[in-house]
Amino acid sequence: MMANLPADILVELEQAVATCPPDRCARILSGIVQLLTGSGNRPQELLAGVIDSVLLRLTERVEAKALVQLSTALAELKVAPPETLHRLASHDDPDVACPVLLKSQAVSATDLATIAASCGERHQRAIAARNSIEPEVTEALIKRGGPICLALINNPGTQFSEAAYAALIARADPDGEIAKALVLRPGTPDLVVRKLLSQKAPAPKAPAKANASTIPPAQHVAPVPPKLPCPADYASARPEIVALSRVGKLNDSTVNRFTIRGETANLFTALSVLSGAPIEIVERVMTDDDCEGLVMACRAARLNWATTLAILSNRSGARLSFVERERAQQIFETLLLSTSQWTVRWGEIAASANPSDPGHRGTKMGVNR
Repeated sequence: MMANLPADILVELEQAVATCPPDRCARILSGIVQLLTGSGNRPQELLAGVIDSVLLRLTERVEAKALVQLSTALAELKVAPPETLHRLASHDDPDVACPVLLKSQAVSATDLATIAASCGERHQRAIAARNSIEPEVTEALIKRGGPICLALINNPGTQFSEAAYAALIARADPDGEIAKALVLRPGTPDLVVRKLLSQKAPAPKAPAKANASTIPPAQHVAPVPPKLPCPADYASARPEIVALSRVGKLNDSTVNRFTIRGETANLFTALSVLSGAPIEIVERVMTDDDCEGLVMACRAARLNWATTLAILSNRSGARLSFVERERAQQIFETLLLSTSQWTVRWGEIAASANPSDPGHRGTKMGVNR
């Protein structure tokens, strides 16, 4: 019936709205919402378009409580009055705007991006919690900075463009939450992970007055062995690592997180659980000058090359040289998984048979060949 109203009747309705008391407007608004939400098979597009201007008038005449109810109702509709929806979504009161910003499928990505560029914090959080967030909306929110970036990364429905990833990398402190969250997020491109990891441990700068030609090369790249965890650290780390392994979450992303955060006990324990090597073997290959044993342990743990490179790059204070990196990658790519796991298994047997001889264990691992 409403969809067939002549234009002059619609004008009369608008005029009546303009002069009636606010409580009467609220009742009219409630009736229209019931008409929209209970329209059944009636064409909602036509119905929403016809009553849009009336709703706009009503929203100017009612209190915030009625607007919150209207926003909550319209947010559930796949088709809603467009101008009214836009007014509600951009409303200064977050109680009015947030239901639409959070749930409405009828708000366009363009409108959301425009609102995201200037809205308040609660508005931003509502948009960042949507089930699906288009790339242009993501980019607009990232420009606002702050905690909203983490909310976007932690939302599985967020879609990231190359520009969005670039903006996040620019904002990411190597030891900060953004870098950690991006590395842990499933689906983060390997290139993004490598860029984040490359921000870790920048190459040391030579003193201004030092003469490089008089300094032995070893002084420039002297590795700093990681501080080995104590037994109590391993005892604390192992339950969490085993639990992650049982639910299938002890993977490249998790190991990358341990690497970035410098969580040595978690990292060593994870390598031990994934590869089958005892902790003593993991400690040895992590502190060995040669990278072969560590690459083999990572290969046996089914880690990918990006994760292996991150571990190699962060186990001491010096970056890998180009030659060292090329050699490590060649070892990684040519090692068979079965060979790595077999060698690691023999290392475990050697460790059990002769725990007082770390050199013997290293030989069995194939570290010093």
